[in-house]
Amino acid sequence: MATHGPPLAGEINAISHFAAVAREPQSGRQLTLIREAAPGFREWFRSTGMPDWIGTFDLVSLPYPTRFGLFRAAISPAPYLSLTHRLIVVRWREPDGKPRVLLFEPTDVELARRTPYFARLSASTPAAFERAFARPLGDVLSHLRSVGIATGDVDWIVFDHLHTQDVRRWVGTTEPALELSATAAIPAALPRARLIVQRAELESLDALHPLQVPWYQPSTFAALRPEALFPIDGDVLIGPGVALLSTPGHTIGNHTLVLNTETGIWASSENVIAAECLTPEHSRIPGVRRHARTWEQEVVLNANTLEDTARQYNSCVLEKAIVDVARADSRFLQFMPSSELTGNVFSPGTSPTFTHSGIFHGTLTPTGAARP
Repeated sequence: MATHGPPLAGEINAISHFAAVAREPQSGRQLTLIREAAPGFREWFRSTGMPDWIGTFDLVSLPYPTRFGLFRAAISPAPYLSLTHRLIVVRWREPDGKPRVLLFEPTDVELARRTPYFARLSASTPAAFERAFARPLGDVLSHLRSVGIATGDVDWIVFDHLHTQDVRRWVGTTEPALELSATAAIPAALPRARLIVQRAELESLDALHPLQVPWYQPSTFAALRPEALFPIDGDVLIGPGVALLSTPGHTIGNHTLVLNTETGIWASSENVIAAECLTPEHSRIPGVRRHARTWEQEVVLNANTLEDTARQYNSCVLEKAIVDVARADSRFLQFMPSSELTGNVFSPGTSPTFTHSGIFHGTLTPTGAARP
């Protein structure tokens, strides 16, 4: 059911603006439909309001193959570039005044290292190289404490997709996890939180394709508390100025966080690893501008799994069509990669032209009376 105003208290409502895109099987026609629907979505989304506060917190820096992150475009000799993975915290109030908190990309960094790809990379990497690229920068619970948000205040957790994720410590399990030295069910560190996930993404874990296998930890989802899962299908409005738009391609259930702020509309996902990958004509990364011009492509994908490359390209076009330009530099857009390209002396020729380093909006004030 479509929604045309702010959500009712405590409800998540479907959004219909891009429904025709989801129904269209032809990727070329999808692009036309995206461009046609984007202005209407932008106008409507602004009318839904804004969250009270948005903050961004660094979690980890990590190495990532250059050939994945800057798909076919970069000419750097460096096999790896550096990404900074971040947590975004969003708080708003429902129409009845009740505060809500959403965590976007609350990666449990310690457990994410068990992902097959990163586990193999770590095992084959000299310690000095790993220290140069992989550095812990903070953890989810410490960041929450630093801004006075209690673990019981978190209502929703969301990832753009489930690559690398293990959420057992956040939402709890119904069974022991012996590999984590848990001889009983794992208690939820975020006891009220529910994981919003596209149903297609969740169902894909039951039968992964070989292209998907290196990037997931499917067994970790087998015994999650069922009440902690909140599957959705498609685009939804979660709160005033807080939405998830289905952007498949990178994975079948990829979705993008969209936020309305005092500087305009933002989006965040891992479809690309730098804002300039949505406007490659302005990139100074060697090879990127030339590649986009030569191949007449308007985006540079983050391309590790290549599940559906044309659809991911279209999802990137959707993201760039709905956001506003960056106030710091109008050549770039208010798109904040959930893992953002970061300069590193060991990765020559991959330093970003422009970085956001986060989305920051509003003022975090006390929530008032204790939550029930």
